[in-house]
Amino acid sequence: MAKSPYEILGVPKNVSDADLKKAYRKLARKYHPDKNPGDSDAEERFKEVQGAYDLLSDPDKRRQFDTFGATNGRTAPGGPGGFNFQSDFNVTDLGDLFGGIFSSGSRSGGARAQQGVRGGDIEATVSLSFEDALRGAEVKIPIEGEFPCRTCSGSGAKPGTAPKVCPECHGRGVIAQSQGLFALSTTCPRCHGAGTIIEEPCPTCRGAGRERRTKRYTVKIPAGAKDGMRIRLKGKGEPGFGGGPPGDLYVVTRVERSSLYERRGDDLVVDVPVTYTEAVLGATVEVPTPEGPISLKVPAGSEPGKLLRIRGRGAPKPKGGGHGDLLARLKLAVPKKPTKAERELVEQLAKVEKNPREVVG
Repeated sequence: MAKSPYEILGVPKNVSDADLKKAYRKLARKYHPDKNPGDSDAEERFKEVQGAYDLLSDPDKRRQFDTFGATNGRTAPGGPGGFNFQSDFNVTDLGDLFGGIFSSGSRSGGARAQQGVRGGDIEATVSLSFEDALRGAEVKIPIEGEFPCRTCSGSGAKPGTAPKVCPECHGRGVIAQSQGLFALSTTCPRCHGAGTIIEEPCPTCRGAGRERRTKRYTVKIPAGAKDGMRIRLKGKGEPGFGGGPPGDLYVVTRVERSSLYERRGDDLVVDVPVTYTEAVLGATVEVPTPEGPISLKVPAGSEPGKLLRIRGRGAPKPKGGGHGDLLARLKLAVPKKPTKAERELVEQLAKVEKNPREVVG
């Protein structure tokens, strides 16, 4: 029993346009003839995927199929004289069926050539120190993948030669087949829809037009980059198939932790030690910032753990718009070995603190 176009692409009947395209691209890249030279099963699977997408990507054809197409082997409306859309015609033909049903054996618009397939995306990871992430940096990263062949510049043809127009379909990528009242279009079996053929393949890539190698890219990391940030380099991924556009390169940042700062979005938190007397009486202390130390006034009666905000002294915002804030977190500094004088003063303070206090009821 023939599969429906939804089953071929592995998508539900209510699939969105975006998810439909995503499923098609994934399967088209997997079974494309350029990636599977000499594999007849992959070739047939590719034709099947292409035909299913041609049907479902056209709103009118998809609506007509959902209305009249057969499911589970049932025949289409029309009584005993009706026909089964899944058994009498393959999925590739369905896309052109309703467009040519009243054309008396010919189509008015001509056949539509096979669509190119977008190349795959590549993801790479780059490690940065906390300081480099704050300042911004330029890093060189090696990317291994399939890129245009350097021998033939991606044409797939032997140097000095060029691909020729397919004599079977005359460059259209599809051929028309007469079925009585119907004129059906199918992918050209000779050029697989490309519209051209290569008579003398490139000796390096054997006609694929691509080779696996390592390329190096220089990537600009913006100041204030966060851990897990994705930087997109458009068109730097794998090349497309059949004239399709290349994919993109995504660079993911991995930022080391800082021994001094804790990051909260664009804000930075830093511990600032203060003595008991500074916390009680108030004082001016020095606070480290990414641009250098600054003075900070600690209010009298500040408790340990209190956050004092210093505006504009945090991390740069990667998309512009200034800096975050620096949060100074007060931390009580207790001497491990107090001097004799310090001990005497603390003992006197302890006696004062033990005096009865008024209880507010």
